[in-house]
Amino acid sequence: MLLWENDLQILWPTLKLATTVTLLLLFIGTPIAWWLAHTSSWWKRPINAVVALPLVLPPSVLGFYLLLAMGPDGPIGKLTNFLGISSLPFTFAGLVVASVFYSLPFMVQPLLNAFELMGRRPLEVAATLRASPLDAFFSVAIPSALPGYLSAIILTFAHTLGEFGVILMVGGNIPGSTRVASVQIYDHVEAFDYASAHRLSLVMLGLSFIILLILYIWGPQSKKETE
Repeated sequence: MLLWENDLQILWPTLKLATTVTLLLLFIGTPIAWWLAHTSSWWKRPINAVVALPLVLPPSVLGFYLLLAMGPDGPIGKLTNFLGISSLPFTFAGLVVASVFYSLPFMVQPLLNAFELMGRRPLEVAATLRASPLDAFFSVAIPSALPGYLSAIILTFAHTLGEFGVILMVGGNIPGSTRVASVQIYDHVEAFDYASAHRLSLVMLGLSFIILLILYIWGPQSKKETE
């Protein structure tokens, strides 16, 4: 029973990490997706490739380079040291930074698709009504892209829940700080405690299913089917 209670306590940092990363990526991913949807710059293709890189890059490779970047001799580590911030590796803050990089395409791609599908016409109409670009963005673009935002939020949250390789590489396995559900399941399996691994895996399976069910019920694809 005590092991099961410890597993349930692991869910809090797991959900906290997924929520924090999703909120941060809403603010980071929106301008990136907006720029990619409307720019004709040559830089669009390489930046698109960089954003999508975590989709094909092994998590251990990404985690390794993020660990170096956040270390005392890395660019992020030197910046945090200059700002008087404690070292990021093997901390919850380090997990957040690593997860933002790892989950970036799951936020940007749905938003990019939504902005491209919307096109320029609604913004041009708003401009003829003397709406400023910022006003048109919040009053026209955001409402038009709401299905894309729903998909982006759900996919980012679900993807962060299931992270393992990047989490283990950057955060290690520190109880009460960087140990999340995926790492806890790995620990159970490594200790041949399959019963505990099974219980926690079922919880994560059910949670992931509910999240994806919400996406398929209220997502953009469902709206197209009902039209």
